[in-house]
Amino acid sequence: MNLFATRTGTALAALMIASGAPAAAAVPAQAEVVRQAEWQAAWMAAPQRASTGFEPNWSEDGFSGQSVRQVVRLTAAGSSVRIRLSNDYGPSAVRLTGATVAYAGQGASVRQEPVRRLAFDGAPSADLPAHGALTSDPVRLRVQPFQSVAVTLYFAGTTGPATFHSQAYATSYRAQGDHRADTAATAFSQATHSWYYLSRIDVTGGKDPERDAVVTFGDSITDGFGSANDANGRYPDELAEQLAARGTSRPVLNAGIGGNLVLNDSAWYGDRSASRFRRDVLDQPGTGTVVVLQGVNDIGFSESVTPTYTPAPVVSADELIAGYRRLIGLAHAKGIKVVGATLLPFKGSDHWGAHAATVSDAVNRWIRTSGEYDAVVDLDRAMAAPGDADVLNPAYDSGDHLHPNDAGYTAMAGHIAAELTSKAK
Repeated sequence: MNLFATRTGTALAALMIASGAPAAAAVPAQAEVVRQAEWQAAWMAAPQRASTGFEPNWSEDGFSGQSVRQVVRLTAAGSSVRIRLSNDYGPSAVRLTGATVAYAGQGASVRQEPVRRLAFDGAPSADLPAHGALTSDPVRLRVQPFQSVAVTLYFAGTTGPATFHSQAYATSYRAQGDHRADTAATAFSQATHSWYYLSRIDVTGGKDPERDAVVTFGDSITDGFGSANDANGRYPDELAEQLAARGTSRPVLNAGIGGNLVLNDSAWYGDRSASRFRRDVLDQPGTGTVVVLQGVNDIGFSESVTPTYTPAPVVSADELIAGYRRLIGLAHAKGIKVVGATLLPFKGSDHWGAHAATVSDAVNRWIRTSGEYDAVVDLDRAMAAPGDADVLNPAYDSGDHLHPNDAGYTAMAGHIAAELTSKAK
C-alpha cells in the first residue's frame, strides 16, 4: 500500500471570489486557477477550553487592551495565507480589533518586510462568534515549508476566558496596547508556552501542487511532551522533515492534545477523540492521511496514584477498540486513509499496572492483526527496550518511562515516514 497521494479537485469559484477577477478573465489559465484556488492547511493546533494547565498561561484571564504574538512553523508552501481563529469554548462573541502576519524573527521580533494587516470580509476588525470560528481573508505572503511566521492579535476590549492550546512547546508573547505592526520585540515583555485563539494557518498558490496532508492525531506523545520549547522537535515536526529528506514532502499537521482520551471528555485534556475528530482531522483542508496514536491515557489514568483526571473509568480493550473503529469509519467516509500506531511501551510509568498491561497488549494485538487500518506502524516493538518488551528503550526515554525524548521522537518519525513512503505494500 502506498499512502503517498496527490490532491486533485477544482475550486474556480472560490478563487474568483477571493481575487475579485471576473470569470471570463480566468478561463484562459484554467489549470493555474484550479491550483491557486486550493487551500492547504500548513499548520494547526487543536483548540481546548480555558484551564489552569501544567504551567502558567493566560487562558482563564484572557486579554484586555493587549496584543498577543504567536510564532508557528509552516509545513507547506504558498504565495498567500489566511488564518483561522477558534472561539469554540467561548460562551460569547469576542471582538478582535485587528491582526497581522509577518515572517518571524528572533523571539518576539519579526522581519521588517512585510508585516501584512489581515482583513475579515474586508474589514480590519471582526467578532469571533460564540462557540465558533473566524477565518481571515487571503493576504499575499510567500512562504516555504519549515518557515516560521508570527501572527499578532490585538484585543482593545476584554475577551474573557480564551480558547487556547495548552501545551504548545513554543513561546507566545504579550504586550499592553496595540503592537500589531511592531517589528521589534521591546513591547512584548510577557511570555507563555501556549497558543491562544489561533488554530490554523492555510496556504494557497504554491509553485508545485502540495501533496495530501498528514494529520497526526493523539495525546501528549503527539503534542510533544518532553520536547524542548521553540525547537520544533515534536514527532510531527520530525515527520515533516523526514518526509522532505526522502523527497516525498507532505504537510504534516499536529492534532495532539496532552492527556486526551479516546472515550471520555476532560476539562483539562479536551473533548474525547470522536467528538473532536471532525474538527481536528476531517475539516482540515487537504487532508489525505491520519495517523492515530492514542489510548494510553484511557488505559493508564485509572492506574495513577496521583491522577490528574478523576474519576478515571477502568476501560476495557473492547471499549477502546470500539473507539478506534469509530475514528476509522469517520475517516474512511471522507476518503481519508488511516494509519494505526501501536501504543508505546510504558512499564514503570505512572500509567502502568496489571490492568494496563493486559489491556495494552490486547489493544496492540488488535491494531497489528485486525486489518481495519490502511496501514500499521508498530511503535510498541520499535521503541521497546532490549530485553523487556514492556519498557520504553532508555535511549528514547524522557525520564518518566512514558514519553519519548528528542531521540525517541526522531525515531518514531522515522518509522512512520518509512510506512508513509513505502511502495511495497
